[in-house]
Amino acid sequence: MFNEEALLKELNFKAIRSSGSGGQHVNKVSSKIELLFDLRNSLVLEEEQKELICKNLRNKLTKEGLLILQCQESRSQHRNKDIVIHRFLDLLKTALEVPKSRKKTKVPKSVKEKRLQNKRNASEKKANRKKLDIE
Repeated sequence: MFNEEALLKELNFKAIRSSGSGGQHVNKVSSKIELLFDLRNSLVLEEEQKELICKNLRNKLTKEGLLILQCQESRSQHRNKDIVIHRFLDLLKTALEVPKSRKKTKVPKSVKEKRLQNKRNASEKKANRKKLDIE
């Protein structure tokens, strides 16, 4: 598929301050991690892989072909870095999966007959509800 270690060397990380509640700690510590990956200039991925990733992750990529992921779940910068790397690798693996092509099959004869029989039964049931005209 691809060499994970070589791919991790192409990643750029930026530590920034987390947003939201947290008091004093949030205001003075840059624990939020932002991962930047330049898909178009990657040397690890092949052209076919790049095209497949572009197609499958088109709504997650910027116009310049950058993939940006952020993590601020933990108070630890190192933990956030591990989380965002794991997310990145999972995202790439799912983007590179080629779905199986569907094989068309015929509807079995017994299924068709069962459907028609059910229609006949429903029709008879409704016909039996009508009042008879006896004169």
